[in-house]
Formats: sequence, structure tokens, C-alpha cells
Amino acid sequence: MRATLTLIGFLLSFSFHAQHLIDVYCSEDSCSHTVIDPEVLMVERWDTLAQSKFWKLVIGMTSDSCIVNVAHNRKILGYVHKDDWFCQTENEKKSYKDSVIYYNCLDSNTRIYITSGKKDFYLIEEVIPSISMAIDIFEENHVDPWYAQSILLIESPAKISYSNAGAYGPFQLMKKVARKMGLTVNKTVDERKNFDKSAYAASQLLKTICIPHAYRILCDLGDFEPTGDELWFKLFVLHIYHAGAYNVEKLVAQLDEPIDGMELIKWMWTHEYGNFKNASQNYSQIAIAAMLTLQDIVLEDCDYIFRCESNYYLEN
Repeated sequence: MRATLTLIGFLLSFSFHAQHLIDVYCSEDSCSHTVIDPEVLMVERWDTLAQSKFWKLVIGMTSDSCIVNVAHNRKILGYVHKDDWFCQTENEKKSYKDSVIYYNCLDSNTRIYITSGKKDFYLIEEVIPSISMAIDIFEENHVDPWYAQSILLIESPAKISYSNAGAYGPFQLMKKVARKMGLTVNKTVDERKNFDKSAYAASQLLKTICIPHAYRILCDLGDFEPTGDELWFKLFVLHIYHAGAYNVEKLVAQLDEPIDGMELIKWMWTHEYGNFKNASQNYSQIAIAAMLTLQDIVLEDCDYIFRCESNYYLEN
């Protein structure tokens, strides 16, 4: 993928929420793959947020390095080698964090995170062929393929494994959810590892549960009526996909006054409820950072841009 790339782009007349499809052609192995151009992230300035910058750095950094950062806003305070950090006792780690707080004149209750690089996990280049396949499956089921790309970039199916909660497969589906979406999951068969079936199940989950609940929650929250094309709405849906509608609904119920748009997503990044904690807060942040990383890879040696059609975006 580092070889010369030819991009075949779907050029639409400018729209604030326009989505572009691009076919990525690698001259080295003469193959092309379709991905969604994350340009709207820059148009709406999501790329300028501290959390987006932080996770993009983490995605591109090897695991032997760690970033010292403030938990609630991901402000970077320094770096430490992984071995130097993990060889310390818990008391030594606490003393180190306390010294960081003191040196940076932070409130004594400030939470400090030590986040290791995750380049070995987020294998963005290896995910690109999977994105191309998932886009077709999502489009056939009339679900925005943006979700397919985002989830695959976050979950990195190039290294499929079980999550701590028991989710599995390229779209990290829980057993109960997978079965509800029509997959067979038992002691001898687990269709979550079948890419096509898992992709279809994920699209069904989004279509029948996540997206409808997102509309309902936002309507109840402040009579908001998004069209479904807004980027902030899609990020909101991603949080439901990861944490569940119940946790997201209870989380936003804590708002002092209704808000939507980027401000709502940023608020969710710094608040917790039930099982909506650090991993859930990170979910859409990582989606944004992974999209930006994908764009860097795709545009590294861009030669040409041509028209490419998308059935989903033409219909919608």
C-alpha cells in the first residue's frame, strides 16, 4: 500500500455533509479497493480537536513508547518508555503521576493516563481490503457504508480476537446480539468470524436498533431531528453500537440543557454513566483518528482522481 496510489474519487458538488467514495489503486500489486473519503472531518474541523490528534498519534506510535496525558482532554504532557513505566511498583507509578501533576500546576484530583502506542494493533493498511468488501454489503442492505468503514478501522479485523466483554469477529459482535441478527453462535459454530455474515449482521444491528434508537434518544433529549447524514449523528450512533442504547440514553440524560452537534459528542467524551466509561468515550475519538490516518495512507502518493459512483449515496 506504500506503493504509488491512484485514487478514483466520486466528486460531488460541494455539500456540508457530502460523502465521497474513492477507489484506491496500488500499482505494485495492480489491485483497487473502495473506501470513503474522510474529507468532511476536515471540513467540520474534527481533525483539530485534541482528542483526535492524540489518538492519531497513538495509532501511529509503536507499543514501546507511552504518552503521558490528561484523562479528560487528552492533553499531552510528555513521553515515557514502556519498560521504564511498567518496571515501577504501583507506589512509584503514583508518585510519578503526582510529580507530573505538580510540575504542570494541575489540580490534585486530575487523572493522568499513561497510554502506550498501538501501531501494532491498528493495522490500517491491512484493513483497507475489508473496508471495500463491507461497503458493498452495507450498501446492499441500505445502510450507510460510512459505519462499515468506521467500525472496521476501530476494531481492526486484521487481528481478530475476543474482547474482554466477549465480543468477537471483524465487527466485534456479542453472542446475544449476533444471534438476534441471525447468526449461528454455539459451541461448534461461530459465524461472527465469517466476514460477510458478520458484516450483514452489523448492518442489521445499525439499521434496526442503533440508528432508530439514536433518533429516539435525540428527539427525547431536545426535540432534535437530524437527517442522519450529519457526522456528529453518525458518531453518536457509533457510541450506541459500542455501549448500547440504554447507557447512551442515561448518559445524555445528565446534561444540564439539551445540546447537539459537535458539542454533544465532545461532552460525551468527558462524562460517564454505567458501562459508558473510558472505552466508550474513546470509541468515536478513535474512529476519527483512524479515518484521518487512512486518509494519510491513501493520499501519500495520489496520482489521479476520477468519478466513482455509490448506490447508497445516489439514492440518499
